Amino acid sequence: MSNPTMHPLTIRARRSEDLDKCVEVLREVRLANGYPMKWPSNPRAWLDHPQLNQAWVAHSSPGVIDGHVAVQNAREVTRLFVAPAARRLKVASALLDHVSVWAGGRLILNVIDKPESPAVAFYERTGWRYTHTATADWSGPRGEVVRLRHYVR
Repeated sequence: MSNPTMHPLTIRARRSEDLDKCVEVLREVRLANGYPMKWPSNPRAWLDHPQLNQAWVAHSSPGVIDGHVAVQNAREVTRLFVAPAARRLKVASALLDHVSVWAGGRLILNVIDKPESPAVAFYERTGWRYTHTATADWSGPRGEVVRLRHYVR
């Protein structure tokens, strides 16, 4: 029997009125997991920068953002995060499946090169193929060099 308080997951295009809630969730993710590695000076603009082709949110209850994802360069996944309270509920998988349909197939993404990280484990467990590691064109919070693992699906 299903829990009567649970609602099915809905994925829809992100709207401008979602941005404040997305920033709140991103702040929770940052505190829980350190993503993004470097907190943006303007998190709303970071989530809504002009290079993004499209962004989506996932929610299971009205007014609650459970997850977020965006695409840039027509097939590069970016800005993917899931609220700590919604982890292990397949929100990230649902968002990535939605993006895959939108993009018509092959996607790429990169993640900070920490093989023990939950993100790396998730991508490798869900069918993403590691292709290479490269140096990011940006630095970490203390100016350090950042290495990125690149994946395709």
